[in-house]
Amino acid sequence: MIKSVSIALGIFSLGVLALWQYGFFTKGAVTESLSDLAVATETALFAGGCFWSVEYDLEKVAGVIKAETGYAGGTTENPTYENYVEGGHREVVEVTYDPKRVSYDNLAEYLIKHTDPTDAGGSFYDRGAEYASAIYYETDEEKKIAEEILAEIDGKKIYPKPIVMLVIARPKFWPAEDHHQDYAQKNPISYVAYRNASGRSVFIEKYWGENKDVFFTQGVTMDTRPETEKAQWESYKKPQDADLRKMLTPLQYEVTQENGTERPFSGGYDANKAEGIYVDVLSGEPLYSSEDKFDSGTGWPSFVRPITPQAVSFVEDTLLFSSRTEVRSRYADSHLGHVFDDGPSDRGGKRYCMNAAALRFVPKESMEKEGYGEYLGAF
Repeated sequence: MIKSVSIALGIFSLGVLALWQYGFFTKGAVTESLSDLAVATETALFAGGCFWSVEYDLEKVAGVIKAETGYAGGTTENPTYENYVEGGHREVVEVTYDPKRVSYDNLAEYLIKHTDPTDAGGSFYDRGAEYASAIYYETDEEKKIAEEILAEIDGKKIYPKPIVMLVIARPKFWPAEDHHQDYAQKNPISYVAYRNASGRSVFIEKYWGENKDVFFTQGVTMDTRPETEKAQWESYKKPQDADLRKMLTPLQYEVTQENGTERPFSGGYDANKAEGIYVDVLSGEPLYSSEDKFDSGTGWPSFVRPITPQAVSFVEDTLLFSSRTEVRSRYADSHLGHVFDDGPSDRGGKRYCMNAAALRFVPKESMEKEGYGEYLGAF
């Protein structure tokens, strides 16, 4: 496996510590702790159809540090989106991960569950070999792992058709263009429309449901860090409904648990101009920074982006007889609001329209004490 080791020594370590103090070591879905500055990471290569979706799904896995879209497997050098098919490449995603928190086994199983491993001719409505799913291996051990996982799932007869996902020796990876990186986060509305039209989410729910994120493979299990090393929100377990009703006000419950919407100008945060971050009212997970807040004039707190790309997830909402993109928190799965394409054009054009009832504001001066010191670098 390809491994990278970062070790801070001598004077350089002082610079690293300073950067860490001000939040410069936040990467992808995972914010490494100070003790992880010398951690060894590994990479793996996967294909599961449209690389926007594979990247979006894999970035949610605890222990994944970065997922990068690209091309692999062809005969041409430096492929682009315009010519990768002619060069024999397919759309792939390279994952950089912490093997102490997630294993190659877990990632391979996760990929299988989040694509259609029975389709040799493409993936959902993206047709052609360039969209066919594959698990790539770099060692004989990885090849054996991939084949055993595929055989185990195939043996469970979960799908009506046999699994035909390929296990292939890992080729050279060519990163895709910048606008294809984190596409779902940069373009949530168009991405949700694409994903729903493709049938990917419906397929995953049909065959895996609540087990889509439950791992049965051997090896390192998901996030094996002691509880003391995790941020408070990473260990969040959603209470029973009766307990939620006691913990939340009626409005907070209606908004976060029943996808409700508070009255405009009623929550208070729309006019809040103080520096700080907005966190999930239940889990405390960081969601938005005051640096990304703007006055939309709508009466709801509005932001141009979440505090990190992985802080929120997107779901198609058709409750009001029109299609909107719902925004939910990652750990608590709270309904937060919706995202629209009418935000400030000079700041990305997005308006994350949130319910104040789903949020709690942590002032800048309280962030260190409350465990959010790593986010102070934003200010």
